[in-house]
Amino acid sequence: MQRKLVQLVEESGLRAEPLEFEIGDTVDVHQRILEGDKERIQIFNGVVIARNAGSIRENFTVRRIVAGEGVERTFPIHSPKVAKVVVKRHGKVRRAKLFFLRDRTGKAVRLVERMEKSAKAAK
Repeated sequence: MQRKLVQLVEESGLRAEPLEFEIGDTVDVHQRILEGDKERIQIFNGVVIARNAGSIRENFTVRRIVAGEGVERTFPIHSPKVAKVVVKRHGKVRRAKLFFLRDRTGKAVRLVERMEKSAKAAK
């Protein structure tokens, strides 16, 4: 009984159009910020290093370097505060979590770009 109620509540909070990105992608996360009575969009760009959980509790972590210091932010996928996620490039990865990027600096942080299947067929 309780499981059905929880499932109904979770389904009502799910995003109608799911965000399309994968681990290793370089993305721009557009987040709605409330300042007083005004709303603005703030963009956080970086590499997706992890996706956690599932259903309405699903989160993703984005990492970037600011002034030589690593900054990570975790965003809930189904939050109305996340306006959209724009994929800039697709990284070629073999792991589900890219925590090893935390120890790397400079050019070692870059990921090899993954070619899309449609782009390979066009060649």
